[in-house]
Amino acid sequence: MKRTQTSKAWMREHVNDPYVQLAKREGYRSRAAYKLMELDERDHLLKPGMTVVDLGATPGGWSQVAAKKLGAAGRIIALDVLEMQLLHNVTFIQGDFREQVVLDELVKALAGRPVDLVISDMAPNISGIGSVDQARAMHLAELALEFSVEHLKSGGNFLVKVFQGEGFEEYLQHMRAAFKQTLTRKPQASRGRSSEVYLLGKEKN
Repeated sequence: MKRTQTSKAWMREHVNDPYVQLAKREGYRSRAAYKLMELDERDHLLKPGMTVVDLGATPGGWSQVAAKKLGAAGRIIALDVLEMQLLHNVTFIQGDFREQVVLDELVKALAGRPVDLVISDMAPNISGIGSVDQARAMHLAELALEFSVEHLKSGGNFLVKVFQGEGFEEYLQHMRAAFKQTLTRKPQASRGRSSEVYLLGKEKN
């Protein structure tokens, strides 16, 4: 099957992407690592010894960044429906976050430890139908928010990728109700044409 013009264009953009090239040189698994680095530098999210949950973790760029900042005393539980190569000081669970049995496994892995930070870079498989993809993306973001409200310690933080579109404003209101402060961030490493933004909920009520 021949590649479509769109997929060819995406591949050219990806190969020439400076963040993709930088990730290869510096040993990060994905360009997304630089999004978290920028957000952490601005908002001071990651600190030694924290317990962090990384949702939608594969291939592991965010977990790599977090592991370096948390140190040996920190704990990272990473989850994704896709397989991820193991990382030092990262516990990985493969499964669908929408399934209760997977959520139960995640909670069990926490072993009662209060969660300081939840980071979610989850995104659905793209169908190409805008309204369907947006609905799926917002559903994942809602599940991540529900988990954060239930498991973050008081004063904990939540960073989530969302896509601007149907359901965004309503989701923003839910975030504002759960956290003392909700901030919108667009890292430089985010592709300009992408509708993705990151919402940061600071200090869970």
